[in-house]
Amino acid sequence: MGKPIEKHVDSIIAKLKAMANPQSVEGMGRYGIQTSTALGISIPTLRKLAKEIGKNHDLACALWETDIHEARILASYIADAEQVTEAMMEHWVRDFNSWDLCDQVCGNLFDRTEFAYQKAIEWSGREEEFVKRAGFALMAWLPIHDKGAEDQEFIQFLAHIIREATDERNFVKKAVNWALRNIGKRNLKLNALAIQTAAEIEHLDSKSARWIAKDALRELTSEKQQARLHAKAKK
Repeated sequence: MGKPIEKHVDSIIAKLKAMANPQSVEGMGRYGIQTSTALGISIPTLRKLAKEIGKNHDLACALWETDIHEARILASYIADAEQVTEAMMEHWVRDFNSWDLCDQVCGNLFDRTEFAYQKAIEWSGREEEFVKRAGFALMAWLPIHDKGAEDQEFIQFLAHIIREATDERNFVKKAVNWALRNIGKRNLKLNALAIQTAAEIEHLDSKSARWIAKDALRELTSEKQQARLHAKAKK
């Protein structure tokens, strides 16, 4: 790390520490966020700071290595998706220790890389809790952010959703559910396939699978969701 970057990192960390809010850290803990290195800074505040900084990939990589929770989220905003390598993704994903960090990095950065679909599938089959969650977080973000993708890109995820629906770990099952719902909210064709997938999951001998299916079916078959998708189809 060169001295200019070191100075820039020190300046940003000083700013972050000046924004620290111990009461917010307590609140984060109540939502199941890992707070051992957290400062209690809100996402809107981090977004505003990221806009002031602008894209700076080297700085993002340096901020990640500070191990500070909010510095890592900030890094996901200012990193350049085109400069992200597969090795970098593997390095960062191994550092995930909290659901919010996982979801922010996947939705701010990883889903915009050339490796997004590959890693969604690959990570969904990994055993580590937050790596597996990252796989399904990508499956949840991609239907929202990748506007030009063909349906088949998302259809391939459904088999992996079925396979992992029996994982009883809270942060995994919620991400599996999130992925299934977001695929089913993209268009009418995917909605029908997601509903079919949820019905299949519902028959698995697993408390987690039954919860995933019931929650997804409630949203995907709702009058509000169906009306939105039909209106979108008419456009």
